[in-house]
Amino acid sequence: MNKPQTITPVFETPYERAGVITPGLPILPHGTERHPVPGGGSRAVPVYKGDEISVLDRDGLQPGELVFFTPDGTSDAGMLGARAAGPANGVISVLANGSRSGAKVAKALDSAGFDLGRAEAIRIFPDGSRPGDMETFHASCDGLLIVAAPGGMMHPGEQNPPTELILYIRRADPNAGKEDIGPPDPLADPLVDINIQPGEAKSYEVKKGQFIQILDVKGRECSDFQAFSLRALDKGLEREIDPTTTRSLMGNLYPAPGIFSKYWSSDQEPLVEIIQDTCGRHDTFGLACTARYYDDLGYPGHVNCSENMNTDLAQYGIRPRGGWPAINFFFNTMLDDTNAIGMNDPWSRPGDYVLLQALTDMICVSTACPCDVDPANGWNPTDIQVRTYGAGEDFSRSVGYRKSAEADLEETKKTGFHDCFARHTRDFVEYAGYWLPNQMTNHGALAEYWACREKAAIMDLSPLRKYEVTGPDAEKLMQYCVTRNVKKLAVGQLTYTAMCYEHGGMIDDGTLFRLGEENFRWIGGNDTSGLWLQEQGRKLGLNVWVRSSTDQLHNVAIQGPLSRDILREVLWTAPTNPTVDELGMFRFCVARLGDVAGIPVVLGRAGYSGELGYEVFCHPKHAVEVFDAIWKVGEPMGLTPFGLAALDMVRIEAGLIFAGSEFDDQTDPFEAGIGFTVPLKTKEDDFIGRAALEERKAHPHRKLVGLEVEGGIVASPGDCVRIGKAQVGEITSAMKSPILGKNIALARVSVTHSEPGTEIEIGQLDGLQKRLRARVVPYPHFDPTKERVKGNYEKELVPGE
Repeated sequence: MNKPQTITPVFETPYERAGVITPGLPILPHGTERHPVPGGGSRAVPVYKGDEISVLDRDGLQPGELVFFTPDGTSDAGMLGARAAGPANGVISVLANGSRSGAKVAKALDSAGFDLGRAEAIRIFPDGSRPGDMETFHASCDGLLIVAAPGGMMHPGEQNPPTELILYIRRADPNAGKEDIGPPDPLADPLVDINIQPGEAKSYEVKKGQFIQILDVKGRECSDFQAFSLRALDKGLEREIDPTTTRSLMGNLYPAPGIFSKYWSSDQEPLVEIIQDTCGRHDTFGLACTARYYDDLGYPGHVNCSENMNTDLAQYGIRPRGGWPAINFFFNTMLDDTNAIGMNDPWSRPGDYVLLQALTDMICVSTACPCDVDPANGWNPTDIQVRTYGAGEDFSRSVGYRKSAEADLEETKKTGFHDCFARHTRDFVEYAGYWLPNQMTNHGALAEYWACREKAAIMDLSPLRKYEVTGPDAEKLMQYCVTRNVKKLAVGQLTYTAMCYEHGGMIDDGTLFRLGEENFRWIGGNDTSGLWLQEQGRKLGLNVWVRSSTDQLHNVAIQGPLSRDILREVLWTAPTNPTVDELGMFRFCVARLGDVAGIPVVLGRAGYSGELGYEVFCHPKHAVEVFDAIWKVGEPMGLTPFGLAALDMVRIEAGLIFAGSEFDDQTDPFEAGIGFTVPLKTKEDDFIGRAALEERKAHPHRKLVGLEVEGGIVASPGDCVRIGKAQVGEITSAMKSPILGKNIALARVSVTHSEPGTEIEIGQLDGLQKRLRARVVPYPHFDPTKERVKGNYEKELVPGE
């Protein structure tokens, strides 16, 4: 391999003090701003005379376009020291594509009265940029800068996804245009906009249906929140959010870090519902800080939230309390094994917020916690912003997602197939930054399971991460980063493989498609694997590009005995490609809906069900048409929509592993049960983790095994596996198998107790007071010879029939 290169950040560096590194709070040089420009999107930013403007193409091959307007509305490329390259077609195209970023830029132009049709374009990265390339300009006057990252729909058989550009502005005057530095812009026109300084509490009235935004302005700051039913107060009754009632009705009797979706009074009246949360980590629902807490620490008289709340709520006749139970947003508390409460620095970043909706008329109170004697506020209390919005606003439900600790926040997205599955269910759960169906309203997990085993099922797998790996060194990169022998992978073939760290622990498992001699597509479960590929390409100095195409390729899986029969009637392939009937296992091809003029898709023969199955990839704008075409043919044949609950059932029976269950970064592929993906004898080339895996294979400690469990109690993931009092392993997944009529589990156990027939016990309660008898059996439990995956259903065996 090429000699590794040292990579230094362009501007950002992780915050670090005295050996404590916090990558979630990147530090920019004083006076420098960072503005991400989404692929296929745009940004508008005011600039001032003397500002230095730099645009970074982080992933490479992404053209950019700049437009600069002077205050009088003239578009003049010369004011940035650049040469005009014609009309601003790139900016115009992204403003017309319906993106959110384009709408914001269009609004900025409209309010300024600037005519984009007469603008001069500055084109950057036009000839194939390298990852990390940057172009820099200097403003010779004040003006409005627009930066666009043009790009259209990616054909599923091509590899040209639009990717992000990063705009940096180094201000000549760090205070220019920032005389009034405050919180981020409101989500809509606010009804109330309150700034709460540390050591303050402020109350406000909210009507039913209105929204409340609690915003951490500078990050790492806690905010207590309490709400009272106004209807009850009018009757002389104090009915606030009650922790015990809330935990009981939400099915969680013990407090835990996180956040509930709904909060209730002791009368079981719902008061507020969570709509958006960008942080994901909040308190265990204890008390707001109290005078007694500070007294016992040796700080008598310290200002505290409970007394502040008492003072502010007195105007409503609400009696004071020594300590107020409250939702403490952003407070990072946790419980140990003995249920003792501890705390650490909050997870919240600058601008993180929680958005609630009032379910009745309420009096609310919020605080900015003054605690400066422990990590509750990162040792540095700062301000909280509270905003309320009208009931008519349309805020989508969202849970904040980040690709990495350093990455920008992303809202939970709907896949291209979301509306199709929404015809069948309202039960959606957040999965890796997307909403996915859990169970179908008129079916349920068991019916969906049987449809997959007996007929066919269709499921949304769009959140799988896709990365396009292209360039002369693409094969070299993949050969070095995955465990399979990529040199043996033919064009039109896909393979299942592992990706490991140097110590042998797994980063991810996934499938690798070979689209050409120098073209690959990696499909994994998380962004960590794609970012790892980018990092290795940079370190090794390879001539390769790794670009995310997740938002350009959404996919459904059609699984079950009738999957081939359904797709045969839906998809057309060119004479140079295999038909649906001809497509072999672990092969893929480009196909079209109906005929040669139909919507393009990529068809792969693979799945995650233990059945004959296929995956269909398309651009999300075509997803509804693709789904409807499959549904039209499949519904009369018994095709059933399929959710995550049923998917977990079929994959456990088939012995298919899942991240966080059967593997993590402490588990190697042999321990995860996929040692077949590590051909140490036939793959002679070095790859990441090889030396560690050779050692681990020679001296194994743990092994994934199947278990049959006596009785009707299903084991839980994490339950200990014991021989006598000694723990020898743990349950990774478990279920009651409908088709086998058995209670089964997957477990990772010591190799000394991994032989089939070994009698073990599964510990529950404290692991000792309750035991489930079980024995080790070969796995997969269902169809171990993979005859059903091959489509050989004449050998089907259903016990008990």
